[in-house]
Amino acid sequence: MDILKAEIARKRKVIEENNLVDDSKKFFKRSDLAQKEQEEYFRRCGYKVIRRLRERGEPVRLFAESDYDAFQRLRKIEILTPEVNKGLRNDLKAAMDKIDQQYLNEIVGGTEPGEVDTQHDLKVHEENTTIEELEFLLGVWAKDLNSREDHVKRSVQGKLASATHSQTESYLKPLFRKLRKKSLPADIKESITDIIKFMLEREYVKANDAYLQMAIGNAPWPIGVTMVGIHARTGREKIFSKHVAHVLNDETQRKYIQGLKRLMTICQKHFTTVPSKCVEYNAL
Repeated sequence: MDILKAEIARKRKVIEENNLVDDSKKFFKRSDLAQKEQEEYFRRCGYKVIRRLRERGEPVRLFAESDYDAFQRLRKIEILTPEVNKGLRNDLKAAMDKIDQQYLNEIVGGTEPGEVDTQHDLKVHEENTTIEELEFLLGVWAKDLNSREDHVKRSVQGKLASATHSQTESYLKPLFRKLRKKSLPADIKESITDIIKFMLEREYVKANDAYLQMAIGNAPWPIGVTMVGIHARTGREKIFSKHVAHVLNDETQRKYIQGLKRLMTICQKHFTTVPSKCVEYNAL
């Protein structure tokens, strides 16, 4: 009941503020209230209309023109003559001003000893590097398979090796798609980036450690655990993607993680290094 009384009082106050009723008029039309509210809205937003008219070099107010008329005139101008390049020019000017300010700060303040100047360095996209490295290893593997003798290709082991290569290509397609769209989860992307970096450095033991960290994890939780009960428990915050395994969370993830491991083996086989940096050196 109190809520109803408060709502009635609020509406009565709105009517009194808009002067919709007086002693000689005991009723009003709903359209009158809507018109008053519309006029109040345009009055409050008038400064935006004025600013946008000034930006276009148009007069702020014509003779005998109301706020609503000025707003309608602005809308007509924006529809007929849109400023296509305005935002681009402003963004470019802001970027140039920022660069000039950085140069000015560098000249005035100088560079601290031991500080590395990286403002002119180009940005390297980790996703592109990962895709290029994995596609290169797939190509190396394919060339190795194509260089075999015909009788080896037709053998059971030869057919199995070719099928494994084709299967790995299909396993890695979802990974390539996520990398190109930059939609790969951050923790998996970080682990794969570390693996690629260690493979390029021929640090295969470290690459294998990063692979195990991504696939299995190091938290004391079973593989694939994401929820151990319906009640809040101590240490629940430890159960997230960085601490649990990805190998059983999703079938698609399991496949491209397995394909990545195969390419790690191919990389170690074709780009050898000292035995201390290899995984199962004599097994390859």
